[in-house]
Amino acid sequence: MILGNSMMTWGVAAGLVVALLLAVRILRWLVERQLSRLAARIHNHADDWVVAAAGRTRLWLLLWPALYLGSRPLELPDAAHSVLSGAATVGLLLQIGLWCSAMLALWFERTRSQALSGTGSGATHLGALSFVARFALWSALTLLALDNLGIDITALIAGLGVGGIAVALAVQNILGDLFASLSIILDKPFEVGDFIIVDSYLGTVENVGLKTTRIRSLGGEQLVFSNSDLLKARVRNYKRMRERRIVFAFGVLYQTTPDQLEKIPSIVRSIIESQSDVRFDRAHFKGFGESAFDFEVVYWMLNPDYAQYMDTQQAINLALVRAFAEEDIDFAYPTRTLYVNNKPADS
Repeated sequence: MILGNSMMTWGVAAGLVVALLLAVRILRWLVERQLSRLAARIHNHADDWVVAAAGRTRLWLLLWPALYLGSRPLELPDAAHSVLSGAATVGLLLQIGLWCSAMLALWFERTRSQALSGTGSGATHLGALSFVARFALWSALTLLALDNLGIDITALIAGLGVGGIAVALAVQNILGDLFASLSIILDKPFEVGDFIIVDSYLGTVENVGLKTTRIRSLGGEQLVFSNSDLLKARVRNYKRMRERRIVFAFGVLYQTTPDQLEKIPSIVRSIIESQSDVRFDRAHFKGFGESAFDFEVVYWMLNPDYAQYMDTQQAINLALVRAFAEEDIDFAYPTRTLYVNNKPADS
């Protein structure tokens, strides 16, 4: 008899512990080898998560639940059972945390890959969501472990609440940027890869972090904005532009005849309608300028690409120059006419 238990009982307990650990080890090997091969052939996310969780299985953590189950046939003091029960609870919760972390990491990595190959919407908020998800997971597991160990977590939560208020007051600017980041995540005024203009700054969004947003400007330098300041600014998102409205004006000399003025809108219209990906809107003799008859033209680019817009506008300008030369119409330029009244001097 050892500690009130026979050798046979001790042997049964030890055999039960070894059998449980061996079963876990064999199960992990089967999942990693066999199921991973199956997952490579079948496009199913569930088996990928199982394989990822199996890779994070730790036998030294599962040893404690195995010891607790193996000790059930033994006659041990209540204190020993309490210690084994607490160790088993902590070990099992830590192992559950590792499994959930592995599945979360796989999900975030897959979402990030899809976002980078698509519109970039997922890549915008992955950093913040990953941090919040992991923090919530381990916070919940920690509270469960403390509660199972007999610690009164009510007072702890209350203390953390009071301390959290004090910390929040001390770092309110940082928390403001954090909540601004969550607002960007939920409302999505822009995403990674969008071309935006903030006040007088413009560039492509590279990263949306917990505190700052980084933009690559056209000049090549990186612009860093605080998330809270960014939400207060007027942001123009050109990535989501479906069509581009173009307004341009020109003037012709005051020596232009009425018949020529009447032809100009139809000439402009025919030139614009001959371009691709363009919808003509209007062309009008707008008014009388200081040194020219003023015309205003409006059309829509059906493709919002800026380079294509500039190519189209260049083609329209060249065609206008050629057409006006054929019609003997001259573009206006700043001129002044001086009238001198030579009155004879009184004798």
